[in-house]
Amino acid sequence: MANNLFLSAVVSGAIVMGYIVVGLFFLRFWKQSRDRLFAFFALAFFILGVQRLVLALTTQTNEGSLVLYVIRLLAFGLILAAIIDKNRGDKKSSS
Repeated sequence: MANNLFLSAVVSGAIVMGYIVVGLFFLRFWKQSRDRLFAFFALAFFILGVQRLVLALTTQTNEGSLVLYVIRLLAFGLILAAIIDKNRGDKKSSS
């Protein structure tokens, strides 16, 4: 049982680290280009990292709790908003 908890903590830590690294990656591209797509993606991955950290630090074993689900929904909503915002763009006619 103790090995299971240790392994779960290590995997959760690796996932949190991955989210933070990806968030920093997008943040770097946002600083270079000032494109909102990268800012939205960075924020979404930071939110996912915080959500996973909260899950790892609580004794709750159910990932399906409403609060954690809403946090994930917010992050994925940000990604969707970024994609829509990027594809919407300015449609100027060339005539």
